[in-house]
Amino acid sequence: MQHLTELRLQYCENLKELPPSIGNLSSLSMLDLFCCKSIESLPTTIGQLQHLTQLRLVGCTNLNELPQSIDNLSSLSMLDLAYSESIESLPTTIGQLQHLTQLWLVGCTNLKELPQSIGNLSSLSMLDLSSCKSIESLPTTIGQLQHLTQLRLVGCTNLKELPQSIGNLSSLSMLN
Repeated sequence: MQHLTELRLQYCENLKELPPSIGNLSSLSMLDLFCCKSIESLPTTIGQLQHLTQLRLVGCTNLNELPQSIDNLSSLSMLDLAYSESIESLPTTIGQLQHLTQLWLVGCTNLKELPQSIGNLSSLSMLDLSSCKSIESLPTTIGQLQHLTQLRLVGCTNLKELPQSIGNLSSLSMLN
């Protein structure tokens, strides 16, 4: 399976874990676990997927964390955690994903905060926090995201204020 570029395990609702050997899929560019509701964590070997550009974990409702090894996904451009309701925090290492352009956190209702390292995502152009009902504030480092064009905060019912640094987002064209 050395030539496998896409792995789609959509609606595998009883899939509890991925084998550590997933890190051996050296050509994998897209991993889609859409609605794999029983997955609670990902193996640390996922960080070995050097060619992975898209990681879709939409609707993985029992996924409670991402491994710190996510920082090794040097090609990752899109991370979609929409409706992964058990996620409470993102690893601090997420700030090392220099090619990440899209971060989808829609409906991550238990996500309490974003790490300060989010400001290091120099390529990030879209951040969607819609319906992240547990977030009360955004890190001040969000103002460092010079390529951010879209910031979506619809339904962030506990968000108390925006940091002053948001005024530094010179590329921002949509704040919703």
